[in-house]
Amino acid sequence: MQRAGEDRNRISLGHWSTTDWHSLTLEGERHEASFVVSGDKAEAFTALWLAGLCDAEFDLPRGFVADIEVTSPPMKRPDGSVEVEIGALTLDD
Repeated sequence: MQRAGEDRNRISLGHWSTTDWHSLTLEGERHEASFVVSGDKAEAFTALWLAGLCDAEFDLPRGFVADIEVTSPPMKRPDGSVEVEIGALTLDD
């Protein structure tokens, strides 16, 4: 919200799932989430919110975000809101 220059609640969580993730040397979690952006100019706000998401820094209580991406193009709904799907991989320290 802050990166998009907005101070009102316009983003709702639609779905969240987390699964354990492991490689030979690393452990973490794979996250999948869908969000709904509502309000005036939802498409423009969504574009601002997602701009630079892959390069954003996140402050987590443990671990770090190793990868984050928009997993499908934002989809405009009939009511004017926009649905966004994001995937992320967090790794333990």
